[in-house]
Parts: sequence; structure tokens; C-alpha cells
Amino acid sequence: MQGLHLIADAYELQCDTDLLVRSDRLESLCGEAARAAGLTVLSTSFYAFDAPPPAENSQSTPSCGGVTGMVLLAESHVAIHTWPELEAATLDVYVCNYQRDNRAKAQALFDALLEALRPARVRTEQVMRGDLSEPDSGGPLELEWLSKEMVFGLRVRSRLHSEHSPWQHIQVFDTHEFGRVLKIDKHFMTSEQDEFFYHEALVHPAAITHPAPRTALIVGGGDGGAARQLLQHNCIERIILTELDESVVRVSRNYMDKVHQGSFDDPRVELRIGDGLAHLAGETANHDLILFDLTDPDTPAHPLYTWEAFALAKSRLAPGGAFVAHVGSPTFGPDRVRALVGTLREIFVHVRLCGTYVPLYGSYWCMALCSDKLDPLLLDEAAVARRMRERGLAGLSLYSPRMHSGLFALPAFVEALIA
Repeated sequence: MQGLHLIADAYELQCDTDLLVRSDRLESLCGEAARAAGLTVLSTSFYAFDAPPPAENSQSTPSCGGVTGMVLLAESHVAIHTWPELEAATLDVYVCNYQRDNRAKAQALFDALLEALRPARVRTEQVMRGDLSEPDSGGPLELEWLSKEMVFGLRVRSRLHSEHSPWQHIQVFDTHEFGRVLKIDKHFMTSEQDEFFYHEALVHPAAITHPAPRTALIVGGGDGGAARQLLQHNCIERIILTELDESVVRVSRNYMDKVHQGSFDDPRVELRIGDGLAHLAGETANHDLILFDLTDPDTPAHPLYTWEAFALAKSRLAPGGAFVAHVGSPTFGPDRVRALVGTLREIFVHVRLCGTYVPLYGSYWCMALCSDKLDPLLLDEAAVARRMRERGLAGLSLYSPRMHSGLFALPAFVEALIA
């Protein structure tokens, strides 16, 4: 009986209304989605209700009735119920793990059905069923698949926010270990408790390596964490933050204040909502630092992980400037790390990889610091300490004069990977 149970309440559905009122269409969708996920359909049963009668003295036309249905699987079941008059639906996917681990298939089926319904708002729950050895610590598990064979999860106290923007699914959770956590689509992005692992490693090695950065461009970075770290350098005069999805900024403003700490309202920060690649193409000013603080390549950020985007970023650097981008996990995405580093080496003279373990990502994580002039390996501990003092940079949780060189001391398997 052990398995993954996924539940959704979906609202403001943007799908074709026929999908909510025609049992044959909904039955076909659910059956095909289950088969596509690699599950075994034994039978299906779907029923369309007649439209309810109008209220007395009502002048409105009766609305269509909804559909209730179930797909019986060898692995368990799918249940779905629609309310067209409310533009809403409920979804229930339970897949057991008898003889094999079917959690990835359950998640694929669940995601496919939600994508077809296209809710503007959705509330989801994940429950691990039937594991008597698992302690009941109060709260469901929220999961992220690091690979086809590896999952990372954390207990959540509650879901604070969930919405489908035009680009992605944005959620905020209150968790036991990390405080508030921002999740976009299927990936954990940042948290109150551990954001410094990622943001300090992304920002400070490059900013300190540059002798006097005054202007910076952040592509992505809608949580405000990278901007906050840059603003701690007293030489920074202007930051342009261009974020594709306005919803990420709005949600971060409302829920992730410990991450951005008011950086959006600093007069040195200019927020621009729109496509980062288009902004780069139309940018006329050059910048001392350019940071790609993006979601993963299998998201709407994909066009920014290309040779053309990296070369365009280089063309917008001031002389002696530096470009930084995260390249992912060498443990769970080695091919991606190798490919991105190889592409960057075709464009920049110096491509130095730094890395640190990020607890929320469940993995060692790498960033690439790229420049034609600057080399972070040439900066010794005394020089880093001096620049930090001059810029009033103190009170950090990861980065320090000694840690500067430590971040670039890569594990042997990573050195071999990018050799």
C-alpha cells in the first residue's frame, strides 16, 4: 500500500469548457495521461451531470453540469470532479509502489492533468501513504525530483501561497527547517534560512574580484536576494534587475522579505519586468557585473542558457567586467555542467567554477565566474580582506577572505568533469 498520494483543488480554470462538461473528453484525457505516464489502465468510469435548474425568478441560462470520473489503475486510481459553474475542479492521484517505485509516474500524471486544466490558482497536497516506519512529524512532504532516481523533500507546516502565472507555478510554504520557502514549478528556489549559501556564492566572489564595480545587471533574480547582496558593496551605484515574471517579484515582496530585505525599494535598484534576452539585446549601457540568476534550463529561462545569450552578455560588459551564472549540480546534472562550462569557455578567456553545498537544493551547486580580464584565483586572502573592509562588507554567513579561495577549490570529480 505504500505510495504517493497527490491532491489538488484547482480554480479559475483556463481550459476549454468542453473539458469540464463532456465526460468523453475528460475520460479520454485522464486515460491517455495515465498511459503516457507509464501506468496501467484497467477501466474507466465517467459521468456527466445535467445542468442544475435555474433558481426561482432567475433570468440566467442554466449552466452546464459537471463531470465526475475515475480511472482504475493496476497501481491504484485517478479521481476527478469538475464544477464548470465555478470554473473549478478537484483532482486525486494515488499510485502505490508495489514491486517498483512509481512516484515519478504519479507526479508526471498529476502534472499533465493540471497542465490540461490550466488553473490560475491551485492548492496541492502530497502525502506518502502506507510507510509505518516514517515518523508522523506533522505536515505533508513537499518534494523535488533531483533525478529520475533521487528525490529531496521537506515537511511543510502550511502552504502560504499558490498561483499559476502566465509563465510558471509559484508557491510559498512555511516549513519546519527552512522557514518560508519559495518553489517555482517543480524546483525549490530559495528559503529564509539558507538563501545565503546560494546568493553569497553567486555575488561576492565576482564583486570582490572586480576592483570597483559601480553598475550591475541582474537577469532574473526576482526574489531580490542577489540585489540585496550586491547593495552591501558601498561602491555599487546602480543595479538593473530584469525579471520575466512580475508575479515572482510580487510574491517575493509579500512573503520573502527576509530574502530581499527591502532591496526592491533601494533607489539604486531599477526593476524592469520583461524578457531578459530582449533586454540584453536592447541594452545600450555597459555594466561592470552581469549576473544570470535564473531558474533551471528546462523552464522559460531556457533561451538564456545558450551560446548566443552568453555572448550577448559579454558584449554588454564594461572593460574588465565579469559575468556570473549558476550552472547547476555536478552530481545530478553533470552533462549540463560540462556543456555550460564548455560553452562559456568558447566565449571568455577566464572561466572559473566555484561551488558550495546548498541545503535547500539537496546538492553541491556550482557557479561560473567569467571574464576576459579578471581572474578570482589571483586574489589572495589579504586582498579580499582589504576590499571587504573598504566596501563595508561584513556580517556575511558564507563568504569571507578565507572562503574566497575555498569556493574555487573544487572536488576532484568536478575538476575531472570540466577538464
